[in-house]
Amino acid sequence: MESPLAHNLTPFFEDLAEIPSSKDLKKSDIYLKLLPEIQKVLSGFEVGNFAPVTSQKSVYRSVCWNIERGIEFKGILHTLQNHPQIKEADIFLLPETDLGMVRSANRNVARELAETLGLNYYFVPTYINLCKGNGTEIHFEGDNTLGIHGNAILSRYPLKDFHQISLHNNKDKMKGKEKRLGHQRALACTVVFPQGEIRVICAHLDAHSSKRHRRDQMQTILSEVSRLSPLPSLFGGDLNTTTYNSSKAFWAIFGFWVRVSMGVRYVIAKHYPYPDRLFERGLFKTFGQYGFDYKNWNEPGVCTLHYHIEDLKKIKNLRDLVPQWCFKFIDWACAKNEGRCSFKIDWFAAKDLQLVSQKNISPAVIGNLRYQGRECSDHDAIVVDFKL
Repeated sequence: MESPLAHNLTPFFEDLAEIPSSKDLKKSDIYLKLLPEIQKVLSGFEVGNFAPVTSQKSVYRSVCWNIERGIEFKGILHTLQNHPQIKEADIFLLPETDLGMVRSANRNVARELAETLGLNYYFVPTYINLCKGNGTEIHFEGDNTLGIHGNAILSRYPLKDFHQISLHNNKDKMKGKEKRLGHQRALACTVVFPQGEIRVICAHLDAHSSKRHRRDQMQTILSEVSRLSPLPSLFGGDLNTTTYNSSKAFWAIFGFWVRVSMGVRYVIAKHYPYPDRLFERGLFKTFGQYGFDYKNWNEPGVCTLHYHIEDLKKIKNLRDLVPQWCFKFIDWACAKNEGRCSFKIDWFAAKDLQLVSQKNISPAVIGNLRYQGRECSDHDAIVVDFKL
């Protein structure tokens, strides 16, 4: 089945990628010619209904998992089908989902997962990628068929009332190695349970951004949601709450030395797992301003993204932002913590829902998700149970 997001832009990717900035892009004849089709793709979405009629439950479960594009598709699918805590979920929030990218075998990742698992789905594109990706992704053989990247919601229950929330770019996506058209979009929809309806929101905030920009993106999302009809709401996503201003190499390096001066082990233990304490306080205050509770809906102090100085894939991706000469200092700092450093960047928040809390089950971070010796994603999954 052809995707409603199918397009004829691929032959022009190479020419578009030669354009050095978004400012030049907007003046380009080829871009102006293709603009109607570009806008059609970037404002579009996909929905599909593969779930059978499902009976009422007393407790429902949601999983939020950044699946790293869907590159390790077989492992992701195996996990969603077989992991004892994850397979029972009723809602899956999946940031970083590809459609027609060679790095993920040119799959329609959201649709294939939904169809195989017997779920309904809603997929929203965020970018049209003009290249294969970043870091080691550039070494995948072959070419993109559609080059679309986005975010998705999957559900065992019917979905309706689909919304998209556009987020402003912090960084010019036409500068640097990974050339892209578009910007992040949060997606929201209504899930129809037998007892009633709730609104589900999935978001992925910009990685190469400042703390202020991430706060402003969260403000945009919650402000737009507040204008919709009132419903109990569940929010989940990758908020990239690394505590760093990563908008430019200078600020990332400056922030690194600030944290070194505070004490490497101290920051790794007291701030990376608790970004709301100091560095990302503004973002988390925004939840409270709109009536969302995040503190009780996440396993406290447990990180979801892990870095090791010998993890070549993550080092190569980091090199897109940080100069090569910085790595000896990063290695030195991480060596003070046995070469490891972790961040808490994936979060739930909820409004007018009843949390069901059970130690090590909900809320919980689920790590070490591997299949046939390979990591399924660079992120851990997070899980939470709730009642209507």
